[in-house]
Amino acid sequence: MIPEIGHFAVVAALVMAMSLAGAGLAGAATGRSTWVDACRGFAAAQAGLILLGFVLLTVCFLRDDFSVELAAAHSNTLLPWQYKFSAVWGNHEGSFLLWTLVMAGWTLAVALAGGRLEQAFFGRVMGVLGLLNVGFLLFLLLASNPFARLAPFVPQEGNDLNPLLQDFGQIVHPPMLYIGYVGFSVAFAFAVAALLSGRLDAAWARWSRPWTNVAWAFQTVGIALGSWWAYYELGWGGWWFWDPVENASFMPWLAGTALVHSLAVTEKRGAFKSWTVLLALATFSLCLVGAFIVRSGVLTSVHAFAVDPERGLFLLILLVVAIGGALTLYAMRAPAIRSRLQYGGLSRELLLLVNNLLLVVAVAVIFIYTLYPLAYEAATGGDRISIGPPYFNRVFVPLMFVLSGFLALAPAARWKRTPLTVLRRIGVLFGIGAALGVLVSLLLGGVLKPAATLASALAIWIVATHVDDFGKRRGVRPLGYLGMVTAHVGFAVCMVGVAVTSEYSEGIDARMSVGESVEVGGVSYTLTALDHVRGPNYMADRAVFKTDDGVRLAPEKRTYFARGDVMTEAAIRPGFFGDRYVTLGEPVADDAWGVRIEHKPMVRWIWLGALLMAFGGLVAMADGRYRRLASRDAALAPA
Repeated sequence: MIPEIGHFAVVAALVMAMSLAGAGLAGAATGRSTWVDACRGFAAAQAGLILLGFVLLTVCFLRDDFSVELAAAHSNTLLPWQYKFSAVWGNHEGSFLLWTLVMAGWTLAVALAGGRLEQAFFGRVMGVLGLLNVGFLLFLLLASNPFARLAPFVPQEGNDLNPLLQDFGQIVHPPMLYIGYVGFSVAFAFAVAALLSGRLDAAWARWSRPWTNVAWAFQTVGIALGSWWAYYELGWGGWWFWDPVENASFMPWLAGTALVHSLAVTEKRGAFKSWTVLLALATFSLCLVGAFIVRSGVLTSVHAFAVDPERGLFLLILLVVAIGGALTLYAMRAPAIRSRLQYGGLSRELLLLVNNLLLVVAVAVIFIYTLYPLAYEAATGGDRISIGPPYFNRVFVPLMFVLSGFLALAPAARWKRTPLTVLRRIGVLFGIGAALGVLVSLLLGGVLKPAATLASALAIWIVATHVDDFGKRRGVRPLGYLGMVTAHVGFAVCMVGVAVTSEYSEGIDARMSVGESVEVGGVSYTLTALDHVRGPNYMADRAVFKTDDGVRLAPEKRTYFARGDVMTEAAIRPGFFGDRYVTLGEPVADDAWGVRIEHKPMVRWIWLGALLMAFGGLVAMADGRYRRLASRDAALAPA
């Protein structure tokens, strides 16, 4: 009975979403305030009903109710309870239920915080969000029902969760990613509402900006968690592979980064209006494209869900309707949008424009390289090609180096025009950064590696210019400014981590028996023992290594009971300046194993930088000026 109640709750949520869309759009069109006010109730009811359905599905997993098809396919009685919980979204149907729950949460948040918005505009925003909820819930109920029963035969045991997903990272990574992914729907709704109302002034950008910052921050955390999970769980030692599904989340993040900066120009200077609206539409459109890539089966990935043509077709229709409708509206209204902006020489406007152009080019490159193999296969009737990391890096890395150079100028640049005296000071700081970058590279490896040296120099320059500007601002430092500084410094930290670990990592593949030693990165590793150990739902071969400085590392080769899957569990000794990374390969004799031992300098800086960027976005969102000015805008808005 529990699954049926959950299914009914989601059906009722669909009715609430339809009511929300109708009340919002009709209330805005007719000026009926009671209809617009009803949106809050509909949004709350929708969120509550989807939450009920999600909780009931979770209960089915925790109680090992294998009459529910999803629980039978993705859980097991031996599965630890925390992984039974995360197994709810460790599959297509459950993860899309989580998607709709997050979408309902964002909708409710806008409904509760939208009291400062002008009423008609608020109604349009809620109407657009309601329509998006309708589309997602229809897809869930018609093509991805998570409450389907197995009948008449109910298995006594479940098939188990994919061992790759039996990990803490997969408990937190998907929710964080979805909060960011789906959160860009708010910027999309604000942009569509602005087009419908014809109000494309600084006010709509000011209303949209905090929501966009939050979505961007959570997606930053989500992507970082996914990279961290891949690093320690997949056993390859890599942290980014330019996998199609990684790209599916990275493209909206890049577009969202451009949107965050473009909104600043629209708010402060009333410029880039048409471009900012287009970015808001494009960012969420890329989220929908990403959902299509992951869930339709058009591309193969370790992260993707199983192929289902019906789901792919439904998602394609949803994608065409949402994106096509928004772009059609944009095409109708864009010619009437005019931005008059005057600036000369190097200015903040110019830097933000270049920032946007570089990020959009990066998105275009990733988009083409990700989808080109699919197009090639379709055009040749089945021939397949793959585009690996070297192709992506060849174009993406130079773009990021150029972007970093402009980023270093950001804190000193002024609106309209930047004085020459400021530029001279920036030049001095660049010289300091270049010298220190060379020194860092020499200290790390004794030789200069071009990418690492340039990245270190640019990162030090970025930090120096931001610290210099921070020190000169002896007056009020708004939260928006503090968030900007934090995020930019985080980018610099991340860039150093990426470059240094890519250029200076060391590793060795060896055949080792107990008592044998190898040296990597100036550290000696000795294999001291080989053991068989039992886990809650697996057996494992464990190797114990000890280093000459007393560190113990114990990688495992696990065999899971339910399906016989064999998985590699890396042993990692984390460090601020570098990780020690050991994995087991295959047995090569009765007393010997193949092993991989690596030293990865400064790899943790990648995720530290990402967390600083996300924290900066949240700090900027908390700036009280947004709320005060939004209240003023609503008060001055025409009735």
